[in-house]
Amino acid sequence: MSRRTVALDETLHTAVAAGVPGVVALAATREGVIYQGAAGVRRLGAPEPMTADTVLALWSCTKAITTAAALQLWEQGALDLDAPAKTYAAEIAAIEVFDGFDAAGAPKFRAPRREITTRMLLLHTAGFSYDFLNADYLRLRNEHGIGDPRHGRKHSLNVPLIFEPGERWEYSRSLDWVGQVVEGVAGKTLDAVFAERIFAPLGMPSTAFVPTPEMEARRASMHEFDAEGRLRPTPLNPIKPPDAFMGGGALQGSAADFMRFLRAWLDDGGAILKPATVEYASRNHLGGVGVRVLRSLDPARSLDFDFVPGVEKSWALSFLRLEADTPSGRSAGSLSWGGLGNLYFWIDSKAGVTGFWAAQYLPFLHPWAVEGYEAFEREVYRRLKR
Repeated sequence: MSRRTVALDETLHTAVAAGVPGVVALAATREGVIYQGAAGVRRLGAPEPMTADTVLALWSCTKAITTAAALQLWEQGALDLDAPAKTYAAEIAAIEVFDGFDAAGAPKFRAPRREITTRMLLLHTAGFSYDFLNADYLRLRNEHGIGDPRHGRKHSLNVPLIFEPGERWEYSRSLDWVGQVVEGVAGKTLDAVFAERIFAPLGMPSTAFVPTPEMEARRASMHEFDAEGRLRPTPLNPIKPPDAFMGGGALQGSAADFMRFLRAWLDDGGAILKPATVEYASRNHLGGVGVRVLRSLDPARSLDFDFVPGVEKSWALSFLRLEADTPSGRSAGSLSWGGLGNLYFWIDSKAGVTGFWAAQYLPFLHPWAVEGYEAFEREVYRRLKR
């Protein structure tokens, strides 16, 4: 084992020593995987170790895969990103804009002044949000029963807009609706589209919305802090078939599988997208609209969203895009995002490297995880320079 591999291993073991239950991380260049490692366990109190083939809740890493499916349809001429999204997902036409509460506390709604487009959905400018990031959504959920997308029920898509389509950027549930657009264009359910168009070409047998029994046996538990501040595993219930596949955050899959997807994106689309599509999608599609810090209203679920503080950021289709180099070594133009259970990835086409760091505990952006991920990234770039 090389000293450079040991240094990368140490970043994972340090995170576990700090308190992370288990973590798996991979890095790759265009030539192939240059590092694969894991530390800790799948579930606190159980002996099974975390491994590269452990099945994880991917949370919002799902968004990147949903985006790729939409871009496939766009490059084939079957999907117009600037046409009204209702052209492909008719039910989105019923979505209204939240217009405050009346004197009795009942919500008021009005019709939007602009049509929602698929481009807006991909850019998080359609008008949606998340209930842990937006006070109006949180009140609407608590007092008026807005659904939870993790339950996989189609009616939970019917949440109002918080602002006028195209007015600003706010990270949101909009990729759940992109999944509905993909289904409408393809004429198949999202799980079938992913299996046929992405998982099979890339060789991703351990990724699905509903795990197979063999995947279930390798599934890691999520973990949360209890009232005494101790990290505890959450119940590991079987995932039931949903009546809607949520493109914004419902996939289960292994880190090794997800790295195959990241490598395809790094390799100009690999077997799933054309190089011109990847180049187009990787541009700044927000123009001068800013990507702002997102303040969390639920610190048990997530801390404030502030990726790469101090560096100018924009939004691509559909990733965070950096507009300047970072001290860690990441290049301007690189793409990144993550998933709520403390999963993080980046794609740096200029440097020719991609990385994925994945844990399974809340809250998102917890210091143990962030420090571990940042140390891993720095060490990957140090390794490339040697």
